[in-house]
Amino acid sequence: MKRSITAVVASAAAVAATLGFGASAEAAAGPPCSVQAKACVQLHTNTAWLMTRGSVSRGGVPVTVGLAAFPTPAGTFRVQYKDIDHYSKQFHGPMPYSVFFTNTGVAFHQGSLKVQSHGCVHLSHADAVAFFNALKPGDVVEVVK
Repeated sequence: MKRSITAVVASAAAVAATLGFGASAEAAAGPPCSVQAKACVQLHTNTAWLMTRGSVSRGGVPVTVGLAAFPTPAGTFRVQYKDIDHYSKQFHGPMPYSVFFTNTGVAFHQGSLKVQSHGCVHLSHADAVAFFNALKPGDVVEVVK
């Protein structure tokens, strides 16, 4: 008996979720951001997306966000600037593929997906490269709880 591709994908997704590999149901439902957002971050699911006119172009991808003492701010922001080899003097560490989206130094960048940040959004190497290449100064970044 032939199974439809949809049934196979749904089956695989269910197995992955059962084994702990899947994103939460909320993250799987899609990004909670407006059509204006070029990047979307959902804090409580630790998930981010790249968007093009309201459609997902990458994601949801896993992220790590700020510690309780250094929370990643929620709100609507615009990309300020990018720095491929940024080094944080304040926190004494490299921030490769940084895309700054607040005027207080919060950025997307390559970082640990196991260790919370001082407010930045950590991405895997591949995702940091993709966000760095896709986002331009002035693009809208939405961060939602």
